Amino acid sequence: MSKMMKRWLSSWLVLAIAAGPALAGSNDGKPASENNANANNAEPAAAASPSLAPAATDANVTALLGVLVMKGVLAPGEANAIHNAAPDTRFQLLVEALNRKGVLTAADLSAAPTAASQPMAAAAPQPPSAPQPVPVALSTPDPQAAQTAAAAPPPPAVVPAIAPLRVLPVDPPKKDGLAAAFKTGPVKLTPYGFIKTTAAYDSSSPNGDDFPFVGLFLTTPQTFDTGPTKDPEFHIKARSTRIGANFEWPDISPRLTFTGRIEGDYEGNFSEVDNRDVSSIRSNAFQLRLAWARMDYQATDRTDLYFEGGQDWTLFGSGGALMPILETTFLGAFYGDPYTRSPQFQFGAVHDFGGSRHFKVSPTFALMMPSSGQILKLGSVGLAGQLGEGEREGADAARPELEGRIAFQWQADKAPGVAPAQVLVTAFDSRRKSIAPFSSYSAQCANPGEAIYCTTFPNGVTASSSQYGEQVALQLPTRWFTLVASAYQGGDLRFFFGGQVNSYATNTAGLTNLTTPLSTLDGGPLAAAGAVVIGTNSSGQAVVAPQKPIRSFGGFASLGLPLSRWANANPKGHNAGWQLFFTVGKDQVNNHDLNNPAYTANANTLSPLPLLMGKMFAATLYYKINPWVTFSFEQSVYGTRLNHALCDPSIGITTACYNIAGQTSDEWQDHRTEFGPIFTF
Repeated sequence: MSKMMKRWLSSWLVLAIAAGPALAGSNDGKPASENNANANNAEPAAAASPSLAPAATDANVTALLGVLVMKGVLAPGEANAIHNAAPDTRFQLLVEALNRKGVLTAADLSAAPTAASQPMAAAAPQPPSAPQPVPVALSTPDPQAAQTAAAAPPPPAVVPAIAPLRVLPVDPPKKDGLAAAFKTGPVKLTPYGFIKTTAAYDSSSPNGDDFPFVGLFLTTPQTFDTGPTKDPEFHIKARSTRIGANFEWPDISPRLTFTGRIEGDYEGNFSEVDNRDVSSIRSNAFQLRLAWARMDYQATDRTDLYFEGGQDWTLFGSGGALMPILETTFLGAFYGDPYTRSPQFQFGAVHDFGGSRHFKVSPTFALMMPSSGQILKLGSVGLAGQLGEGEREGADAARPELEGRIAFQWQADKAPGVAPAQVLVTAFDSRRKSIAPFSSYSAQCANPGEAIYCTTFPNGVTASSSQYGEQVALQLPTRWFTLVASAYQGGDLRFFFGGQVNSYATNTAGLTNLTTPLSTLDGGPLAAAGAVVIGTNSSGQAVVAPQKPIRSFGGFASLGLPLSRWANANPKGHNAGWQLFFTVGKDQVNNHDLNNPAYTANANTLSPLPLLMGKMFAATLYYKINPWVTFSFEQSVYGTRLNHALCDPSIGITTACYNIAGQTSDEWQDHRTEFGPIFTF
């Protein structure tokens, strides 16, 4: 704010201070109680009104409030709060508001004349109150939770119902809604996060992971063997701990709101340096989860338009529904819960139709980073394979991934403490590409049957496949229970943790004289990943074998029971936070793609993988002692079933079967018990 503006406001303040005692002595002969009643019944000021309804005892303050709203110094809500306060407190509230915003300093106030009835020291700036902790969701925090905390209504007189986990909420952020813990210049900032430590026992964990992982048993070679036991394991981990911060940037326009978020955790890789070789198990590296900024424009009183840029949750999968389970390192990945986070440009709108149900609709469109999930360490892949196939193949398609979501929100249950219901439809469309240079097959052209490849493709070849998905989700909170359900289908869903780790396959149907799998520019790890192959068709022409996405489908359902609300517990007591969840999920490969002979009898010996489905069930009990401390217990079963065409011991088919503790089986299971506290801040 300019010095001239500060001087101008200071002059107004001096005038208000000087006039205050005189005006305070006149109340038109009415008792103070009547004046207070009139003030409390006054109509709130309009958002863009240059003046507010005058009050007999503080006309100067009222006029100044109107000017401050026009100038963008105060938000309409702030001005209304001051105007609707008791007359003898309005001036003090205004001084405090201007002091918080840096318009008035202690020096400004000390230079102003004091009122005869009250020393000016009473108006001196007060030290800021200690920042209040911002509760964070147990698994993934709501991106707008901290922005709306300051404007939240008083807690209900009953225990709140269970609110679904919503990482992409419909309601837009409120201007000046962030309860700032501190400022960096004019920018408000509030940190948040949680410290989470859990102990887990797995009845079978052949991968050695401290989280449930789909039953690939990634040894080299791939044996699907647990050894003489089921390979039980015990882990204690603290790397699910998460840290983040919410931001709000100021703007003079009352219609523009700028917010942002940055977030990271320790669930990624370990440090790989000499002084960490022995102790790498406890040396987790901090890694980025979210980093985005958002601009909201209030087009009308009911319509919000917004743009967001940065890394956030995807619209497909994440924007529909997520499992409310305790284990979040691999949040139902490959077990019916598709999700991921990705760099993006997001464009959306929110329209409030009003009515008794507060019906809202929010269409959203996004340009995402095109990605094709890396094949999860099959063989000796390493970082080169992760970046090559996971990042390069999507970028080589030379087009963004397109994602969309439409959300419908309404108040299904009007009981106090119940969140709105939502129905969501999401979808995405993308493409990946492999590029093989001429040098990758030039040596094979010495063979008479393959010489045509060098003349037909003298500069190299490319092959590509599509990626797509559709999802429908329901989130239905009520005072008695909360139901969350999601169903999806698509092709090449590996990046979204779907499709049982499959991505795409090379279709060699009708082709002869196949080349060996060609090396590609993306550094794709293995031929098993679906490498480029050239062959001869029935007409004797050289063609590139087409690549096809492997299709899959699945979903999950979760039922949350608010036990404390059922028991009519005291909402402010220690028994207000008992919640019980039952969650079941499934992810399955399309049988036609899994057993297509043109997909398996060629270079793609492991793509498609011999996994038919992953399925899980979890019972999760949360006990929230207070808004910041929660204890959790989860009993779950994770299972992977193999393709019956390759493994059916009942009829003697054992081509690709599990060997679990010396027993041949088509299914592997892990019975998992996990317990631990979560401290939020």
